[in-house]
Amino acid sequence: MATDGQFTSFRIVTADLPVEDRLPMLREVYGKTILKADLEPVDDSPLEMDMRVRLLPGVGIATGTASPIKVGVKSEMIENDDVILLAALAGGSHMQIGKQEESVLPGCAMFVPGGRAGANVTRPGFSYVNLRFERKALQPLVGDVSKLMMRPIAVDQGPMHLLLSYATALQQLDDALPGDMARKVASHMLDLTALTLGATRDAEQVAMGRGLRAARLAAIKADISARADLRGLSAEALAAEHRLSARYVRKLFEGEGLSFTAFALGQRLMRAHRMLADPAWAGHGIIDIAYEAGFNDLSYFNRAFRKRYGVTPSDIRAGVLAA
Repeated sequence: MATDGQFTSFRIVTADLPVEDRLPMLREVYGKTILKADLEPVDDSPLEMDMRVRLLPGVGIATGTASPIKVGVKSEMIENDDVILLAALAGGSHMQIGKQEESVLPGCAMFVPGGRAGANVTRPGFSYVNLRFERKALQPLVGDVSKLMMRPIAVDQGPMHLLLSYATALQQLDDALPGDMARKVASHMLDLTALTLGATRDAEQVAMGRGLRAARLAAIKADISARADLRGLSAEALAAEHRLSARYVRKLFEGEGLSFTAFALGQRLMRAHRMLADPAWAGHGIIDIAYEAGFNDLSYFNRAFRKRYGVTPSDIRAGVLAA
């Protein structure tokens, strides 16, 4: 999946296909090519799946939703001994590996061995984050990973929450990741996974300063981007919500050569640009859009907008009206 040094992602959506073609497509594209597993419907209802996959060096990410389906792995299909994390955000599933069985309830996650025959049956309303790690990359960080398998873990606690939030934020990126960035992101995910499983003493120190920092910054950025109201947003208020100090939040941004204030300003400007370029907002005045994006001073908004985009808000609006 790497072309010209770019690690890309792709999406599988069954809603775009006739009902009768969905299962054959999933078996061929997803089952044989990606997952190396056999897929079987659980009932007679139309098969539904919306999944985004991103492959990184030594790490794979799959997120989305699926109707009830059985994913089975036979001995002859096994090609590796990867470690797999199954996280059920909703719906849940039931995992069987050899003679071991365990349910992954909504709001729980579980690490399972990928080098053994078994099956996972998803339940109605299944929404998930699945991660796959090369065992040789994870083993040095946690020791014997086989002792840590098939144990339910809450998804909203500690490093697990940050790991899943980080993976979800990555899946929202449509662009390919350059090789160097992809390797750095994969390293961060391994760090967080090691902390979730119980990293060795030396690995924990590295992970705390590398993967944990990156995940916290990603969570804070996602929080800022998703806020409906960006007016009066401060590092102090955001830090309190994330149970961090304002100084630590500022240092997270400084580690990327950026300030908290500059990032928040960039988010407000991007929001204003999207609204100015959207014909649905053509009936709103520029001052209304500036206020909606989080600006209280129209003169400051105009100066900041022109500095960032090289044109004025009026130029963007004129282009939309002309079109």
